[in-house]
Amino acid sequence: MSDLIAIVYPSEAKADEVRQRLFKLQKEYLIKLGDAVIAVKDEAGHVKLNQIVNTTAMGAASGSFWGLLVGVLFMNPLIGVAAGAAAGALGGALTDFGINDAFMKDLSTSIAPGSAVLFVLIQSMTADKVLKEIQDAGGVVLKTSLDESKEQLLRDALAKHSAAAPTV
Repeated sequence: MSDLIAIVYPSEAKADEVRQRLFKLQKEYLIKLGDAVIAVKDEAGHVKLNQIVNTTAMGAASGSFWGLLVGVLFMNPLIGVAAGAAAGALGGALTDFGINDAFMKDLSTSIAPGSAVLFVLIQSMTADKVLKEIQDAGGVVLKTSLDESKEQLLRDALAKHSAAAPTV
């Protein structure tokens, strides 16, 4: 079973820094991620999702290949590529991978403009080592599906840095 964690950071850059740390930890087999998405709220109040997988682009590339193949069979590869790319892009745009996009956008409306939320879907992890690696980044836990004791450990670890950070 996977666990969802949403942590608010003051900027997209800070959220991306933490996401990159998690990717590094994944390469060291300390965490297994199902998804890691950054949601950013702009000054106008719109939420933009920065996903690790662009399903529209993947769909267009895959569709182009299959369209070319079908087009070659019917002696018109250019039309096959165009039709395949369009169909693949449409299919990719309609595909939702990992964490539900509507859920992330809805939850992100509560943050301040300019802030970012790092949504992480964790399949498994070595909690003490992962917490040690990300605790100095700070952040505020917005939502989690962890049990109460693990959630409190996470909140305490992130709060230590936030309390120790100099205020401007």
